[in-house]
Amino acid sequence: MHFTVEDVSGVKKTLHIEIPQEEVVRELDSAYSQLKKTAKIKGFRPGKAPRSVLERMFKKDVHADVSSKLIKESFIDALKKTELKVIGNPELEPPDLKANQDYKYDATVEVKPDINDIDFKGLKLKKNRYKVDDAEIELQLKALQKNLTQHKPIAEERPSRDGDHVMVTYEGLKNGKPFAETQRTENFTLKIGDGRIATSFDEGLIGMQTDETREIKVTFPEDYSNAKLAGTTIDFQVTLNQIREEDIPEIDDDLAKKAGNYNTLDELKAQVRRNLEEGYAKRVEQEINEQVFGELIDKTEFDVPNVMIDYELEAIVDDAERSFAYRNKSLEEMGLSREAIAENYRDTAVKQVKRHLILEKIIDQENLTLADEEVEAGLQEMADAFQQPLEQVTSFYNQTTDKLDYFTQTFLEKKAIELIIDSSEIKEVELSEQTSDQTEPAS
Repeated sequence: MHFTVEDVSGVKKTLHIEIPQEEVVRELDSAYSQLKKTAKIKGFRPGKAPRSVLERMFKKDVHADVSSKLIKESFIDALKKTELKVIGNPELEPPDLKANQDYKYDATVEVKPDINDIDFKGLKLKKNRYKVDDAEIELQLKALQKNLTQHKPIAEERPSRDGDHVMVTYEGLKNGKPFAETQRTENFTLKIGDGRIATSFDEGLIGMQTDETREIKVTFPEDYSNAKLAGTTIDFQVTLNQIREEDIPEIDDDLAKKAGNYNTLDELKAQVRRNLEEGYAKRVEQEINEQVFGELIDKTEFDVPNVMIDYELEAIVDDAERSFAYRNKSLEEMGLSREAIAENYRDTAVKQVKRHLILEKIIDQENLTLADEEVEAGLQEMADAFQQPLEQVTSFYNQTTDKLDYFTQTFLEKKAIELIIDSSEIKEVELSEQTSDQTEPAS
């Protein structure tokens, strides 16, 4: 076998592979010899059919099998000799196999980029200092108050009006026939004026008495969130079951007890403050990480393999599908497609791949490793996060080498980020100071 490597780009190589005719002939002879032992051909005893008959009947299949074997063996052999770090599957357009000539084919592969050593020390980073104030705590308490608000039937008899909470039963007909998107729904609750179904639907509810049935015609806008309803006219048969009013709890010790294991409002406020502080800490960490990778990506030039981008995009799209499914929605219902999401998030995927490659380079460059106790601490952290026994988490990651490698790489990346940040110059900035810097007039 003979081969050459063509550099298409920093991350794409084409292997031009040539297999000598004598090797082709040898493999074909071997294939027909094996076939002769097993082929059942009318008029010939087992093992007695001549080669010419076998070729006439099985040539296409034999050549396909032999070419597949030659490609597999020669490609693996070539990769071993080049030591290319191939990722993904090769692009192949295998030609037809001919017994009277050398077999030549091209295999295009993508490889991890060769990144020069990265100077990550001395980055100038800004760390925002966030403070939790009483106003934020009050907002959280009001949100909790809203969540704990209950609705009960109104005491007086009156027609519904804007702002009421109502319980209705409805069915939407399209051209006089039942429609899957607006099928009969019992005891559906909504607030008149919120436009949960449509503004015109809410307007049609105003003035209804309890137990009254009314027809409400709704033409959904062309840009409606549910693509199957966009631009469609639906005749809703609506029965008003109940008009309800809000029973809003006071923000006091009783609300704290309803919210969880708190005896007093002060205990609840203390927990709200801790939650906000933890949220700000995560925000600060995210902001610093964005600064780190923004600078490192700008100063580190390298090509990014498409196969890694595609893999990252697939993960992003899968996450989007899971998120919509959690809300009982599909991509189609939201007017989206996997292709549209992939196109919109391609730049995000490229940056994410660059982050992983930069961290991988720094891990290798700095010879970062994980000690046994660090691995165990990482597994314990994972167990605490998922509220699972340590033994169960350890068993899960020890099932296959791939799972353990992924876990180890994740914590090595975390260690690399910590090293970068520890090697940086960090200036803490109050938000008021930041605002002043932004609004200071140019001289």
